[in-house]
Amino acid sequence: MAKITKRLCTLVLRLMAVGATLLAAIVMATSHQRTSIFGISFEVKYNHTPAFQYFVIANAIATVYGFLVIFLPSKSQLWRLVVALDVVITILLSSSISAALAIGTLGKNGNSYAGWLPICGQVPKYCDRVKGALISSFVGLIIYVLLLLYAIHSVLDPLLLQKT
Repeated sequence: MAKITKRLCTLVLRLMAVGATLLAAIVMATSHQRTSIFGISFEVKYNHTPAFQYFVIANAIATVYGFLVIFLPSKSQLWRLVVALDVVITILLSSSISAALAIGTLGKNGNSYAGWLPICGQVPKYCDRVKGALISSFVGLIIYVLLLLYAIHSVLDPLLLQKT
């Protein structure tokens, strides 16, 4: 009974992680807004910034990985590999969130030393969607950290509590 409960909790957490990273990728990939300033029309999109492209790709990779791990049998020896891949996915998500957050902060606040003005006053819908994607991805990152801690505990048994 305990193994079924643990497997079910892991399944639910993985489904939540897949949902959060999928939502982040979709929201960021579909975020765009057209505006006009002083008669000059321009459009902001996620693919105009390499950090946002990296964010979408990293979240898509985390989504596909999380979906594939759901179908892994519980008695498989591949769970040791899953621990290592959970570490990679967690680092990948963390770095993509950091890169996108840096560009998002620059878009919101600007940089007075470089002479870059904030753009969120002109394109608030775009900035709100980017903020939503960042929040969703951060939720996915927290879930992947929890899954990583659980995988380390159950697969590798760091305290060597199980008797062989």
